[in-house]
Amino acid sequence: MNQLDGWNASGRRVYLGLLHDWNRQDAAAAMAARFAERGSLVGFDGSAIDGRACIEAHLRPIFAAHPTPLFVGRVREVRRMAGGQTLLLRAIAGMWPRDATELNPALNAVQTMVLSLNDGAYRIEMFQNTPAAFHGRPEESERLSAELRELGRPER
Repeated sequence: MNQLDGWNASGRRVYLGLLHDWNRQDAAAAMAARFAERGSLVGFDGSAIDGRACIEAHLRPIFAAHPTPLFVGRVREVRRMAGGQTLLLRAIAGMWPRDATELNPALNAVQTMVLSLNDGAYRIEMFQNTPAAFHGRPEESERLSAELRELGRPER
């Protein structure tokens, strides 16, 4: 594996791992641990949470009280930023309600992640989950939903 493949694969691995952690509803042991100590999260509803401990505290009651839908995602781009210690990742994601056989298009999102190299491992500095509303462009919404459906229903 060359150096380009290494950081690209590392960014993808962190992102897909984060989605898998969400699907397992693992706020503490896995999901929050993927963030840098001072990492930040902006949720689908606009909630802004700063710091690994606060991210964990924010996610615990969500997972305890709700059977959260399952994420499926596709990485669009991983870009190495100046200096080589920072990655920018862009992705699309959709959610399948746990008891459903169909993706919920109202929960489709465009996701952005900034990662930095910390002690030999990439950690999330910022993760933003933006609704893919495509106001006035229903064909864009359907195109995104069709692409996400092709990925299939994720495992828990």
